[in-house]
Parts: sequence; structure tokens; C-alpha cells
Amino acid sequence: MLVAVPLCLVRREWTPADLRTLKKHSKDRTPVLKISKEMKRTVGALRQKTLVLGVGLGHQR
Repeated sequence: MLVAVPLCLVRREWTPADLRTLKKHSKDRTPVLKISKEMKRTVGALRQKTLVLGVGLGHQR
């Protein structure tokens, strides 16, 4: 019998180094999936943070 185990949310604060990295990738137009894997954060978390910071994310068509 399998028992469902609830997933634990892991929230990490944004460090100044994280913000610098995110802004650098924004300027370089790095694809969002690549940034996500490098920073070990979800695409949604990255998009939300850039929205708050007022910077773009990924390439623009």
C-alpha cells in the first residue's frame, strides 16, 4: 500500500549575489530554463522576482 507524502516547500531568501546573477542574465538575455537550472530555482520564481525588480527576463521576440 502506498502512502502519499506531502511535499515540503523549501523557501530560500534572495541573496545579493543571487540578485546580481539574475540581473546579469537578464542583460545577457539568457534563456529562462538555463538560468533556472543554474540558480536551482523555478521558472516561476525567477519570473516573479524579475517582475518585482522591474527587469526583463529571457529573450524577447
